[in-house]
Amino acid sequence: MPEIPALTRREFLNNGLAAVSTAATMPVFLHHSAIALAQTGPSSQLSSRPGVPDERILVVVQLSGGNDGLNTVVPFGDDAYYRARQRLAVSAKDIIPIEQDRGIGLHPEMSALKEMLDDGTANIIQGAGYPNPNRSHFASMDIWHTGNTLGANGRGWLGKAIDMMPDQQNAMIAIGREAPLAGHGKRARPVSFENPGLFRWLGSDLHDALEAPYQKINREQWGGIADDDDDQAAFVRRTAMNAQIASDRIRQAVARPTTTSFPSGQLAMQLRMVSNMIRAGLPTRVYYVALGGFDTHAGQLGRHQGLLREFAVAVRGFYQELKANQLDGRVLTLAFSEFGRRVAENASRGTDHGAAGPLFMFGPMIRPGLIGQHPSLTELDRGDLKYKVDFRSVYTAVLDQWLKCSSHMVLGKRFRPASVLNSKVV
Repeated sequence: MPEIPALTRREFLNNGLAAVSTAATMPVFLHHSAIALAQTGPSSQLSSRPGVPDERILVVVQLSGGNDGLNTVVPFGDDAYYRARQRLAVSAKDIIPIEQDRGIGLHPEMSALKEMLDDGTANIIQGAGYPNPNRSHFASMDIWHTGNTLGANGRGWLGKAIDMMPDQQNAMIAIGREAPLAGHGKRARPVSFENPGLFRWLGSDLHDALEAPYQKINREQWGGIADDDDDQAAFVRRTAMNAQIASDRIRQAVARPTTTSFPSGQLAMQLRMVSNMIRAGLPTRVYYVALGGFDTHAGQLGRHQGLLREFAVAVRGFYQELKANQLDGRVLTLAFSEFGRRVAENASRGTDHGAAGPLFMFGPMIRPGLIGQHPSLTELDRGDLKYKVDFRSVYTAVLDQWLKCSSHMVLGKRFRPASVLNSKVV
């Protein structure tokens, strides 16, 4: 067997771990997050450190592709809506009214969201956007992920927030093929997996040069190893054991049966995994999920209504599960899309890239109902809705009031927090 050269901590993290992990983000996860996940059991007590609300969790739902906000939160009382969308407009008789006197309602496939509005666990922030909107998927998503309208600093708003958290115990867990930019900080990196069965620390699959040392590490006792930065064997041993325990904990949590009858669908599956990880007591404070397919340039009607139904039913099922386990009060959910669609329909029975659109927030800690004014359908920005609420003011409320992180340091400037959380959140 070839001799394995000595590795420093940095060399092991940068080079060695890539050979023994199926997860692309695992190298940094092992260094920063596995220790916390391995050492924090399901029955661990939450921290009572003053000013650090460790029990609070944020879940972000990304509606990828640019959700058509006008056919989601429908201004059915405005004739301009029906003039602009003679084939795509939702019939007024089918709308689920939210505010009848203002002529605002929901798409008929979103009755599950209406139930949450009625019980005070959902809100809709109308006309969210930013100045000088970018209509490119890549550029606009970059802006939403970084909280920077230049979208070029390479660090995510959630990653920068996690950098501020004690001991970095709270690396973001993202369900999906790629780790979102939103979770990348200076030190923090998101853990990302699509199939929890593949999220594991490999042992038997290692190539010959690494298999024997790996097995030796895992056969030996955990105790008695000095916590010495220069002790390479101790470092490798701690890293391997923490990684193995952490990946086992996540897979075991995800595999547990739910308390309630969870709905089916891509987004529901992701939120079921998140609910199980929260219930298992993982120390993670930020989770990230996504539902794609909202780039509806053609044949929008059927595809869009299916996506809206899946979104609404999945989120309602998520909170029913959380409530059944007395966890709903800990979990705030924010749902966004990178932009809305144009006011006028196109010739392909679809809509093209637009600007402002609705945001959604969920949980018993939110200020419920319809928030803000719906943008005008006649005073437009190059055919698009003008934003009414800067999305960074919503981020500010989440950061300052829920996560207790400095929004000024995360966003690089000060924004007045949007009034989206209830007065009990301190």
